[in-house]
Amino acid sequence: MSIKPWEHTEISSLKGKDILTLHDLTRLEIEEILKKCETVKTMFNLGADYKPLKGKTLGMIFQKSSTRTRVSFEVAMWQSGGYALFLNSNDIQIGRGETIPDTARVLSRYLDGIMIRAYSHEDVKILAKYADIPIINGLTDYTHPCQVLADLFTIQEKKKKLTGLKLAFIGDGKNNMANSLIFGCSKVGMDITIASPKEFLPDKEVVDKAKADANMNGSKITLTQDVYEAAKNADVLYTDVWTSMGQEEETEYRKEIFAGYQINNELVSVADQSVIVLHCLPAHRGEEITEEVMEGPHSVIFDEAENRLHVQKAILSLIMG
Repeated sequence: MSIKPWEHTEISSLKGKDILTLHDLTRLEIEEILKKCETVKTMFNLGADYKPLKGKTLGMIFQKSSTRTRVSFEVAMWQSGGYALFLNSNDIQIGRGETIPDTARVLSRYLDGIMIRAYSHEDVKILAKYADIPIINGLTDYTHPCQVLADLFTIQEKKKKLTGLKLAFIGDGKNNMANSLIFGCSKVGMDITIASPKEFLPDKEVVDKAKADANMNGSKITLTQDVYEAAKNADVLYTDVWTSMGQEEETEYRKEIFAGYQINNELVSVADQSVIVLHCLPAHRGEEITEEVMEGPHSVIFDEAENRLHVQKAILSLIMG
């Protein structure tokens, strides 16, 4: 009798591993996650009964509000046979009445894994240091690795490859999405160009970290203030909101300085003819992206959003299964 792809029981190289940034993962580990994504999405579409996390519990700590991260992780655990426990930061003692190391030790006795969406990346690193169970970064101000894994999977679905492609990110080059895209593209051999105002170009520390991976994998990291230079012949156009959570007091200033950093039909026209447009959502239509592009033939934004579910399943099954 033939064995279905999802019936293999080999131990993943990622079992028990923290997912804090894509820079921490090897190219082979990223490729393993993407391959697992393809498998779990195929099973989902076939309606296959696949419960690798039966009896497992994921704690989900939220210091920041969320739509896609919470729903995708919670549904991923349920569809994989496990249980997701929502832990609002106002309802537990982490960082307030109890130290992060103590919280990590206690939760390690109750749970099989923790996903945390936080402001401070250092807090997540401390949690991972003291926990005996795998920790997943659901977003910090520094990186958003699960989102970029979904982005890479979406690009691979649509383009049938990653290596040799060019991705252009238009917007705030200092935010967590730009950081994660730089780390992710450099790992998989994809060229990335960041187009931002001068004072919002990526931090040197992030670029320097990624350069060794880019050199090893034959990709380039380019920084520019010119959106047309960035978009020229791009295979993927990517943007994010100009004002991230926690920066609301800078909204008007950011609207003014980022006014020319918008994905619109004119910018799409200088990219490759088969360019795809991505956005991690939520989107402010009419600001970083126009309505026409968001709903146009190049947009795969809602396929990308769906793929968050399949990526979360892949990650959870590999590190907790």
